[in-house]
Amino acid sequence: MYNYSKKLLVVIISTGLFACSATQSVSTQPSNNEATNPSIAPTHQGTPTIDGQNQTHTDGTLTLEQIMADPDWIGRQPLSSYWGDNSESVFYSQKEKGSPLTHLWQVDSQNASEAQQVALSKLHAVSYSDSVTNPQGTYSAWVFEGNIFVKALSGAGPNALRQITQDGGEPKQLKFLNDGRLTYRRGNRIFSVDLNSGFSQKLVSWEFSDAPEANAKPADYVAEQQIELIDYVAKKRNDRQLKFNQQKVLARQNNTLAPEAFYFSKDDQWVESSISPNGKWLLIATREMQPSRGEDDLMPAYISEDGRIESKGVRQRVADAKPVNHDLWLLDLTSHKKYSLSYHALPGFNDDVLAEVKRENANAKGTTYQTNRLPRDIVLMRDWSWDQSAIEWHENGEQVAVMLEAWDNKDRWLATVDLQQHRLVNQHRLHDDAWINYRFNSYGWLHNTEQLYYLSEESGYAHLYIKALNGNASALTSGRFEVNNLTLSKNDEYIYYQANQKHPGIYEIYRVNIASKEIEALTDLNGMTDYTLSPDESKLLLTHSTLTSPPELYVQEAKPNAQSTRLTHTVSPEFLAMNFAAPDIVPVKSSHTTQPIFSRVYQPADVENNEREKRRAVIFSHGAGYLQNAHLGWSGYFREFMFHNMLAQQGYVVMDMDYRASAGYGRDWRTAIYRHMGKPEIDDLRDGVNWLVENANVDRQRIGTYGGSYGGFMTFMALFTQPDLFQSGAALRPVTDWAHYNHGYTSNILNTPDVDPIAYERSSPLYFAEGLEKPLLINAPMVDSNVFFQDTVRLVQRLIELEKQDFETAIYPVESHGFVQPSSWLDEYRRIYKLFETTL
Repeated sequence: MYNYSKKLLVVIISTGLFACSATQSVSTQPSNNEATNPSIAPTHQGTPTIDGQNQTHTDGTLTLEQIMADPDWIGRQPLSSYWGDNSESVFYSQKEKGSPLTHLWQVDSQNASEAQQVALSKLHAVSYSDSVTNPQGTYSAWVFEGNIFVKALSGAGPNALRQITQDGGEPKQLKFLNDGRLTYRRGNRIFSVDLNSGFSQKLVSWEFSDAPEANAKPADYVAEQQIELIDYVAKKRNDRQLKFNQQKVLARQNNTLAPEAFYFSKDDQWVESSISPNGKWLLIATREMQPSRGEDDLMPAYISEDGRIESKGVRQRVADAKPVNHDLWLLDLTSHKKYSLSYHALPGFNDDVLAEVKRENANAKGTTYQTNRLPRDIVLMRDWSWDQSAIEWHENGEQVAVMLEAWDNKDRWLATVDLQQHRLVNQHRLHDDAWINYRFNSYGWLHNTEQLYYLSEESGYAHLYIKALNGNASALTSGRFEVNNLTLSKNDEYIYYQANQKHPGIYEIYRVNIASKEIEALTDLNGMTDYTLSPDESKLLLTHSTLTSPPELYVQEAKPNAQSTRLTHTVSPEFLAMNFAAPDIVPVKSSHTTQPIFSRVYQPADVENNEREKRRAVIFSHGAGYLQNAHLGWSGYFREFMFHNMLAQQGYVVMDMDYRASAGYGRDWRTAIYRHMGKPEIDDLRDGVNWLVENANVDRQRIGTYGGSYGGFMTFMALFTQPDLFQSGAALRPVTDWAHYNHGYTSNILNTPDVDPIAYERSSPLYFAEGLEKPLLINAPMVDSNVFFQDTVRLVQRLIELEKQDFETAIYPVESHGFVQPSSWLDEYRRIYKLFETTL
């Protein structure tokens, strides 16, 4: 299924090794992304403006042993790249060959000279990829190995860098205040340090307990009588009260003492907090304390160092998840008062958004449902690709915005806080009858005016908007494409962003002038491109890949028509020598929507010869559901890319479809599976089969399918619900019952099992196993903490009870969801290959 970390998302969607050939194969399409005739032959795009990328291959026959070997043989791509603070150096991490270790490297962006490894003794001085900078741009600060470092940016010399702490205390949330102090959080406390004097102080703290009292209240009648009758006891209590009161007065009248803590319910816990740049306010979110998993959420691991069975804790199932609500509080640090921020100002805060769903499920049970307009549970927004907070302060410290979402996934609110009236003010509501996307939620403040900018899918695609607090929102971008990865320039002139405006599978870098709304394309590389703007905003650090070449780093000026210069060459000679063919990107005509289904198609070298015997074919389904793979960049499925090349060398045609639910094609494509997973996607696979038969000389009776995770789920649904479609299928690490998957992903699409059992029962393969008629291979890792091995166990038992015979199961005792061991990869794909060779 889906990995939530941004780094993996970047690897899958945005990065790759660089090209053996600059030429990409893609069907042409108008700039507004209107669908073209799906039957037209793919055309070739011109060479992009990149120097030194053209490579040639020698002939080579691919083998499974080579494809599934340790991927170090391909090369070790640059990872986690960032600019040096001088806007000249570039840093990136690279894995050591044959080792789990990574090292930091530095390269000069001006002459692209050979990269130099950063010595371990110098790492602290340059490990500032997550640094913060003060508003004046004179200091930056970062954390290295749990310690704080500060660097004077305006001055050079050996004393520019200072270490502030050396206790390994893991400080969090570094922030410069407007008066120059640096703040950081440790646990439930926020400290500041004066960079001139070195003076450190606690600004605010909070506790989840009852506020301290001098004397506890008498517990019962006996205690009351003891205090009343015994003078000694009464005097002790009175003395304690006097000392307690004196300490209170001292704290109010003597400002050398640390401020008193704020107290919250002992049944609650901290969620997130953010201090204002002027140091006057703290916005904090809390929630009722509840376990994230049950005592029986366990998984056995059979291969352990001591030879015993190890019991590992795993995540909670969506069927067991309980509603969560975040309480939002405004703390006045000057007067030491706290204010609860009610959600009642948010439009739709008590809408019964699931009324029709509940009514349908009630009717199915023979009962009735009455609309219920109780307040909804609301939480801070969690975007799976964010590196920002859901709480964002304006630089002046007098305005703060917060992004909230309903626990039922149907609403997102962008609200500000009236600091004087202590209340929320709604600025934007985004409602979706299906679910709010867990991407495309970036937002922030303009530097010089109190205006918000944000992404929204309200048009059907993720676009950029700007809004004054008392005015209407204005769109800065529009069209049938997605906008993401925002960077605001320091002078508020431009917002830089990544978008697939030219073609759904081509991602370039753009900028929009906020005042004029004029949009400029900054790159034209015709692949998958991501970027980082240099600190002086003069250059772009690009991570670029193409269909046949994994990611490399490039640099160019941050202006239109600039030439890109390659910085890294990490692809191995062995990889460059392989004869990889770029798949065509074709728009397959859909029977159910006006949009085509963009797909990668791998064809044999003699594709023009249609007089020969009809071909065999395989359709691959990518994982995650909401993921894009039919793009023009290097795929995170690099082993599958090589495997598909191998099959094409042997005469197969291979198709890799961005079926409905895939990313990159807008809101309607994403939500087509709402409340019925496994139906629209399989209908799209049928359109893929028809395309192969009509356009690639494929025999309809010789087509198989396979995929992992969500792709494994799709293999089940295809073979169980439309058994005429494929002759065989392989399901890898597959979901069989969505009620057993996690809450964060599944509840978006299917709601929750207690509310919408209809959606779960028509979307889970376990309920359709009787439909199996064709050979099925199930490959299941046994220590999978994402899709549990139990999913496979339950389905296998169901198939046994149904007396099905034509299925096999392979288990992998040491693997989790993402295989690691080359021997496991090889065994898995030998079985897949054998299945297709024997059944097609």
